Amino acid sequence: MHLVIINASPRIEEKSNTAKIIKVFLEGFTKDGNTAEIWNLSSKKQWADAKRAYENNNDILFAIPLYVENIPGIMLEFLETLEPKKEDGSKMAFILQGGFAEGCQLRCGEAYLEKLPAYFNCEYNGTLIKGNNFAPAWLPEKTGLAMLTPYEEMGAVFAETGCFEKETATEFAKPEYFSEKDI
Repeated sequence: MHLVIINASPRIEEKSNTAKIIKVFLEGFTKDGNTAEIWNLSSKKQWADAKRAYENNNDILFAIPLYVENIPGIMLEFLETLEPKKEDGSKMAFILQGGFAEGCQLRCGEAYLEKLPAYFNCEYNGTLIKGNNFAPAWLPEKTGLAMLTPYEEMGAVFAETGCFEKETATEFAKPEYFSEKDI
């Protein structure tokens, strides 16, 4: 499988938690020969190539940081440049991450993303959500990447299944809510 990954973080790659997540995810995704290309929306110079990659490939993954229950404006701006796919069969999946630790904090964004692919004549291929991702880009590299190792396994799962299955993604998102004791 060849996967087009569009990093929707407005942060430059070196300061982006989303970029670090993509890096770890790809370790699992590519270990059995799958390929991927990454486009960063933080670099407007990449937009034309990212748009062509979207147009010419059937497996698209947007990796998105969630800022206070809204996807970044840079992603919305990029989406406005895209046309719906002319042919059926394309799939759109998402990695949605944020700083809030509880999965429930990301569910509003997930609900939006479940509907988004239909606007582009794509099938919805699932959303992998996870909170508590505020620090990886700011920690020493080994420590930051160690926090993200579960994404490597999810990359391998995505390579095997071709999607983010709801049950697996729900388990990955935990904790959904903190217990009263934890609060």
